[in-house]
Amino acid sequence: MSVDSLPPPALTFWTVTSRVRVRTLILLRWLAIVGQTAAVLFVRFGLDVEFPLFTVLAIIGVSVALNLALIAMRRSQQLALEWEAAAQLAYDALQLAVLLALTGGLQNPFVFLFIAPVAVSATILRPVVTAMLAALTFACVGAITVWRFPLPWPEGSSFELPPMYQLGVAAAVLVGLGFTSVYAWRVAAEEERLNIALNAVQAVLAREQTLSALGGLAAAAAHELGTPLATIHLVAKEMAREAPANDPRAEDLNLLVSQSERCRAILGQLSAKREQIDVMLQRAPIKSLLEEIAAPHEGLGTEIVIATQGDGPIEIRRMPEIVHALGAIVENAVGFADARVDFEARWTADEVEITVGDDGPGFSPNVLARLGEPYLTERDEGGAAGGMGLGFFIAKTLLERTGAKIIVKNRPHPAQGAIVRARWTRAEIEAPKL
Repeated sequence: MSVDSLPPPALTFWTVTSRVRVRTLILLRWLAIVGQTAAVLFVRFGLDVEFPLFTVLAIIGVSVALNLALIAMRRSQQLALEWEAAAQLAYDALQLAVLLALTGGLQNPFVFLFIAPVAVSATILRPVVTAMLAALTFACVGAITVWRFPLPWPEGSSFELPPMYQLGVAAAVLVGLGFTSVYAWRVAAEEERLNIALNAVQAVLAREQTLSALGGLAAAAAHELGTPLATIHLVAKEMAREAPANDPRAEDLNLLVSQSERCRAILGQLSAKREQIDVMLQRAPIKSLLEEIAAPHEGLGTEIVIATQGDGPIEIRRMPEIVHALGAIVENAVGFADARVDFEARWTADEVEITVGDDGPGFSPNVLARLGEPYLTERDEGGAAGGMGLGFFIAKTLLERTGAKIIVKNRPHPAQGAIVRARWTRAEIEAPKL
């Protein structure tokens, strides 16, 4: 077995990267250091409350030393490895636990800062790693419930919360940890999925624009090659005319003349096709556009019925976004239809509306309200169209970029099937008058 055929090494906890840079973790710790130092100094000198000040400052100093070491050892622009980010957040939780143990434990109102490291972990690390960090934080909360110094209080008085209230504070911290972690994880996951889906939209649009630009490249090549090819043709023709009949090169010269003429004809066809393509890309009768979009999906066992109705003739701008998006919607309708797909265009003096409807099972109710979310690919038990996944998200996004408003619904009872409707103002989609 060759080295090239070996499978890539599996990503593990020790090799996978997180979604945060080293400098972000360092910056968050600097903010914690500044906040902790300010709170400690204010309580000691502003409120004149006695507590082990130098011990507390020494613990804060450990965080300063850690940050300085990270700045010296790591490039701040690098993404932190998952284990490294987890270790730093675990340190932050442990450091906070020690500070709280020295300053009252659960009676210290800053106990709710335990939520911060776990919330950060939920946004940048995998759920299993966040769960381990949450378990460590739970253990810290339990530890400072038992092992702690008294809450710092002005001299001559004391303050002690009832045990039942302290348990309530612990429960509140744990609930806050759980809720905040799940919320932060869900938001981060949705953002990541949305970014991936938007990247897919950009890739599709770039592909459509590249395809539409190929004709222009062919026309430019035809124009640039025309002059040197004409010179080659002229020289070859003159040489063939002057060559004696018995010259062994005469046959080759005649072949060169005929092939150069063929090249000129091909370049002429490319130029003519480009002119046709330019016109087609700029504008198209709306019925012709619907027929073009439906053509790749015909002959698959489902009848596609195209209908148009409006106030007089209309030509619309032939945009790659519309062609690709409507094509994806028609393809999905053909896949779910029982026998027929209706592809209709209607327009008035103010609006243009294009509708794709099928006679399939329609959208399931639990998915209909969520259509448009990326990666929604569920199907219900009855086989109904549970969503069009990333394809519909891309189609919807592309259409909305052209100014369309998208309406998705099921056909009213007793009919069955799904309907996707795109609606534009006429000014947004109509081709300018020639």
